[in-house]
Amino acid sequence: MKHKLGSPVLFRQTRPGLDGQPFDVLKFRTMTDERDEHGALLPDAVRLTAFGRALRSTSLDELPELLNIVRGDMSLVGPRPLLMEYLPLYNARQSMRHDVRPGLTGLAQVNGRNHLSWEQKLELDAQYVESVSLRLDAAILWKTVVSVIRRTGISEAGGVTMSPFRGSGEDAES
Repeated sequence: MKHKLGSPVLFRQTRPGLDGQPFDVLKFRTMTDERDEHGALLPDAVRLTAFGRALRSTSLDELPELLNIVRGDMSLVGPRPLLMEYLPLYNARQSMRHDVRPGLTGLAQVNGRNHLSWEQKLELDAQYVESVSLRLDAAILWKTVVSVIRRTGISEAGGVTMSPFRGSGEDAES
């Protein structure tokens, strides 16, 4: 794998967890670090390798997150951990996603994943927080297995990844 994507094989990125506290999420690297002449990263579509695309399509790039679960940073089910830079962009309802541990899979992942808008995805996260239960978690885990087998919702329509969250334009916290 190292010869296909470069080093290190594990990608680490600081993400907000429970109560917005930062932790390092682990994933298999799926993109190169290619940069332009000014040192800026090239677009995701250029940096995503064929091998990385295959890892993502099977969700195997997420396997190292099992270590995050063992460490207690994450849960099997919960809102997916997003970027630290998004924290000030959430409105009060969207911020509820940090009232529970982030998950390897969640309600948004089994209801459209990256085919959903940011508002739809964050609303599903809030709905999960409001109705968290063992029964709901079991249903989400089952639907996750089906989604992974079918390879649905992996990329945003017309893109290789999800476009950045810019805020909902309402009631964003400062």
